[in-house]
Amino acid sequence: MAAHIGHRLRKGATSGVVMAAAVAALAASQAPEAVQPPADNTGGDRAIGAGETVPPSGDGSATGDSPYYTELPPLNTPNKPGAITNLPVITGPAEAGIPASVLAAYKRAEQSIRSTAPGCNLPWQLLAGIGKVESGQARGGRVDANGTTLSPILGPVLNGVGFANISDTDDGAYDGDKVHDRAVGPMQFIPSTWATWGQDANSDGKKDPNNIYDAAQAAGLYLCANDRNLALKADLDRAILSYNRSTEYLNLVMSWVTYYQRGTHQIPDGTGTLPVDRSDDPVRGNRPTVPSSPAPTTPAPVTPKPKPSVTSPAPVKPPTTPTKPPVTPPTVTPAAKVVRLTIVANGRLTTTTGSDFTGAPRVVALDATGRPVAGVGVRFEIAGTTDARFAGGATAVTVTTGSAGLASSPLLRAGARTGTFTVRATVVGRTLAAADFAATVTERQADTLTRVGEGIPTATTGTAFSREIQVKATHDGALAPGVAVTATVVTSDTDPQESTEGPYFKQGDQTVRTVTLTTGVDGLLTLAPDTLFAGDKAGTFFLQLTTPGGGKVFVELTVQAPSTPEPTPSGTGSPEATPSPGSSPTA
Repeated sequence: MAAHIGHRLRKGATSGVVMAAAVAALAASQAPEAVQPPADNTGGDRAIGAGETVPPSGDGSATGDSPYYTELPPLNTPNKPGAITNLPVITGPAEAGIPASVLAAYKRAEQSIRSTAPGCNLPWQLLAGIGKVESGQARGGRVDANGTTLSPILGPVLNGVGFANISDTDDGAYDGDKVHDRAVGPMQFIPSTWATWGQDANSDGKKDPNNIYDAAQAAGLYLCANDRNLALKADLDRAILSYNRSTEYLNLVMSWVTYYQRGTHQIPDGTGTLPVDRSDDPVRGNRPTVPSSPAPTTPAPVTPKPKPSVTSPAPVKPPTTPTKPPVTPPTVTPAAKVVRLTIVANGRLTTTTGSDFTGAPRVVALDATGRPVAGVGVRFEIAGTTDARFAGGATAVTVTTGSAGLASSPLLRAGARTGTFTVRATVVGRTLAAADFAATVTERQADTLTRVGEGIPTATTGTAFSREIQVKATHDGALAPGVAVTATVVTSDTDPQESTEGPYFKQGDQTVRTVTLTTGVDGLLTLAPDTLFAGDKAGTFFLQLTTPGGGKVFVELTVQAPSTPEPTPSGTGSPEATPSPGSSPTA
């Protein structure tokens, strides 16, 4: 932004007493302080919640606590009870009108985030309030057709002179300064914060902090961080204070949020007025930002003027025809121009369980002449029985078409469930025919199983096999991770039938002879020692392992009976004496 636009890094020149009085007067005539969710993803003088700590100055806020514009909205709100229904086009610093592209960006960000993080309850009026005080709604809506500011919006250099000292974090990529950082864009992100939260909301292939669509989406996600519910006053206050750590800033933003909730209107891009007063203005002193009631004064005595001596009537001016105010033609939203969505890529999606789909659903939004329409919200939704999900675990996301009218869904990943389902693309806010993408998930396959290692696993009846059994799965010569392997104890490798006795596996308290296992990331399946038990019958058995895709291998198993101890000789006395020669046997 130019040097005259930015955020606050020191305590504002506005008096806390004056600000509190102005906000109190404003609140009394306008609306409650809490932001209500609609029916349908620090420090200054901020208040600290339980368990929270204040980060060092300039650290932990979206803006680096740069200066901000301090004008408050007028006390007469757009839709104050008893006011006219048709809002007048008010101009000046406190205008209720918001430039068309800027307003569209706020509403699109709200809609997108409500589809991915509905529990946040983000209102677009919060983005509008922050955008008003940070950049005067992108300098009064001075943006091009894609929502990018006509010139970069830069805050002051954060070099420690009157502001925090933040050394360069982006090598000048966003702010043009390779020594220190500066806040950038209509929502005034410092580069280090943009590096984390930057978005490509208009699908032009880049994350640009000077693009109002990208910046509004990033600001919304930043405000919703830490599972905040912005319908709760405490979470709403924390969100605003995380943007710029000042209670004055919080009160100022909330006054604009309340004002916009009462009503606003769309004005053409570039016709808004940039505010004047900023929180770092050295000549502001304690000048209030809203008009205060003047103290009563005694009227000066009035000296009657002598009557003119001429008694002839003054000439009568001819009546003039009242001038009609110029009529601004209604702005046609991008979505209203779309007549159809057309599939341009990946009409049929396939993958295996636990894998990413190759390619993402992609559509183009076209008008009645067949030309692409930019800036259209396209909702991609997973329909059908499946555990496939978009990146982040979402089942529905909203993407904005780029300058070529194209919108692609985020990465889609299959779960453990096989089968078919549909990815449906629709235009947000319009009832048009959907563009459907057929998706199929099949089991991972391996056409070959190979025994790793040698030797016949052997165990004694009633014990467990102590030798590790390992096999390798491949498909078309490549290692096959995540493949289901069925292991069955059989009696023969020529006529494999599940055995009813002999070796077995344990599943809880049950004895089974067939289990299903899965290869690891290296394509290996390992049966650890003490996984397979010998059973009570000695003999030769086989472990048959098979995979989807035709892989099969047999591992011979030997079960031995316990060894029999040597027999003990019969009798307990000495052997009979042999009579010596010449002696007679005893009678």
